[in-house]
Amino acid sequence: MINLILKDVLIQKKIILFYIATIIIYLLAGVPSLIPLGFLYSVIFILNAFAYDEKDNANILLNSLPYTRKEIVSSKYIGSLIFTTIFVFMIYVGDFLINGKGDLFIWKEMLFIIGLVMVAISFMFPISYKFKTHYLLIALGVLLGIYMLTISLLVPVNDILRELARKFLTLQEAQMYFLAIVTTVILYIGSWLLSIRIYEKKVF
Repeated sequence: MINLILKDVLIQKKIILFYIATIIIYLLAGVPSLIPLGFLYSVIFILNAFAYDEKDNANILLNSLPYTRKEIVSSKYIGSLIFTTIFVFMIYVGDFLINGKGDLFIWKEMLFIIGLVMVAISFMFPISYKFKTHYLLIALGVLLGIYMLTISLLVPVNDILRELARKFLTLQEAQMYFLAIVTTVILYIGSWLLSIRIYEKKVF
């Protein structure tokens, strides 16, 4: 399974340099919040790795290797956690070195980003396994269009989301964090099991 996770890194080794370069540019520009940055880069990297497996009948090749379908799906979910943690770590270390922030690791923000990615992946992976990634991208494009229309015509969604994130990050109650973590983990595991079931029934 480790080789499957390493595969996702190797197929994007050239793009990773582009990711790092653009992250540095954003940090030099002094982005006000690192949360959207960490979330977007993590999700883009994960979905891009997923999309590579759909090219040129790559799934047929994967299924000819000595890995079970359960291991193939599990490598995606485990790899997503590893990649997200690396990206978050890299962004916060970079911000500390470039902008000289007082705290090297803001654990609440880092956990918040990882949690957001886990929730997003929990919905994205089953859809991608059931259909194709490009259908997911179309759906995301539609949602983005609705989002842009909403913030320009109806309600200040950005302000609402920012306020919700601020309230979560300023919470002092350990029970609330525990509840949020448990809910996210249950959702992620449920998605994991659902994706395995979907993938095991697919015919290539």
